[in-house]
Amino acid sequence: MKKTNAMRILDGLGIEYEAAEYEDDGEHELARGAAGRMAEKLGVAPETVFKTIVMRTESKEICVFCQSAVSEINLKKARQAAGCKEIGPVKPEELLGLTGYIRGGCTPLGMKKKFRTFIDETVILHDKVCISGGQRGVQIKIKPDDLIRATEATVVDLEL
Repeated sequence: MKKTNAMRILDGLGIEYEAAEYEDDGEHELARGAAGRMAEKLGVAPETVFKTIVMRTESKEICVFCQSAVSEINLKKARQAAGCKEIGPVKPEELLGLTGYIRGGCTPLGMKKKFRTFIDETVILHDKVCISGGQRGVQIKIKPDDLIRATEATVVDLEL
């Protein structure tokens, strides 16, 4: 497997991880059950698959949120975490230009710029979680503490 930028960042930080490839079935478009199908392909529990959501505040600040793919983000809690009055997801067509990643392959590691990152507190309930490896069809299994350190994230309650 060819190393992605996310993997190179983890290597540079001396963080252990496991890269896993899976067949991308194109169900990355927030399709119901997509996390479960991905988890099955990877042989992990669905709640350990964490998605990356890129959002914009009313002041145009970009913030990154990571949470279990089987849950929904609570926008009120996201606003509280970011300290803003309004927040919403960026448009899919903006994602590549802002982050360097496409939808379905967006990871909180190695974005074009350093954005404030928030990870849902349920991350600490797991020995390892899966995040995108930076391209569709690649996931990274990583210890929660290592993910928090690598992303310099703030751990908060984000679930609905």
